[in-house]
Amino acid sequence: MTTIAPSKRFQLPYTISLEKRVEDYPKWFPPAITIGAVLIAFLISGIILKLIGGEPLRVASFFYEATFGSWAVFSDTLVKATPLIMVGLACAIAFRMKLWNIGAEGQFYLGAFAASLVVLVPLVPPESPKVVIIGAMIIMGMIGGAVWGFIPGFLKARFQVNEIITTLMLNYIAISWNNFWIFDRWSDAGFQMTPTFDKSAWLPRLADYAREYKMFSGITLHLGVVFGIIAAGIMWWILERSSWGYEIKLIGDNPNAAKYAGINIARNIVLVMMVSGALAGLAGMSEVTGVVHRLQERISPGYGFTGIIVAWLAKLNPFTVILVSILFGALIVAGREIQPSGLALMLQGFILFMIISSDVLLRYKVRLTRQTA
Repeated sequence: MTTIAPSKRFQLPYTISLEKRVEDYPKWFPPAITIGAVLIAFLISGIILKLIGGEPLRVASFFYEATFGSWAVFSDTLVKATPLIMVGLACAIAFRMKLWNIGAEGQFYLGAFAASLVVLVPLVPPESPKVVIIGAMIIMGMIGGAVWGFIPGFLKARFQVNEIITTLMLNYIAISWNNFWIFDRWSDAGFQMTPTFDKSAWLPRLADYAREYKMFSGITLHLGVVFGIIAAGIMWWILERSSWGYEIKLIGDNPNAAKYAGINIARNIVLVMMVSGALAGLAGMSEVTGVVHRLQERISPGYGFTGIIVAWLAKLNPFTVILVSILFGALIVAGREIQPSGLALMLQGFILFMIISSDVLLRYKVRLTRQTA
């Protein structure tokens, strides 16, 4: 009688393990990981689109034409990227100190509200020069956002209240606060918006100069993008060249060492949250004065939450925030044109997931070990 030997279970010739990094990685490695994560997110989205009967290459071509195909559509992309630049910077400076500001959306709304007070109360005479009105709106927008950032900052510094919870809850309060004034006190003929601001409260747009320069015809880009670029330069200098930036990073990396060095952690928590809120408030001011020219319901399609993705994708680098914001501005513009419209949101979700997942490669090495008999 013959016996049959039991079959051996199939095994891969290699095993995969993770090994914690002990040495520094080269400077090119984090950007390469980020670019790779974005490309994989696009690839996964393309595969899913193909599985549901779509044409990924055709969609990609349409995406490019709708967002970068001409100066006119590219200006629309930059208009959507403008608030994302400032909100991304707001999240980046808070995240540098390991403060998880999830309230940029509410700070955006409060900045828009405070800036609108200049026109709707009004806080300055309506006949004032345009530079005075715009300047007052910039200051008020930043103050509104800073106040909304001060509340969770103070609670964190004084009572150790979790800033994730407070900033998230303050988002809903800010939106409801705006809606009260829009629906009840400042409603324009019963609609969910205020009356249109006078043109003296509008940020200059390139299209305004189309009569003198035909090339600017249809170009909707406004002065807010300059605010974002200037803010990025200032944030880079603060974080990379100033002593305060060193304190921010030290507190984020090692709070005990910062405390031992005599750094006032509580004061820095409040200041960083206020600066973060001020940047988000500036984004709100830019949107009401540069795009909609009034305060209205749902002025933000989620800029505050998208700014979190922008900050992480940029690895908290202020100048990289500008480039990433343009990418996400393109996703917002494409979301209006591409059907199904949820495709852009799906792509944003995949990008966030892949970026978070790719951070593992910055902390660990992947080891392939050959199996031996």
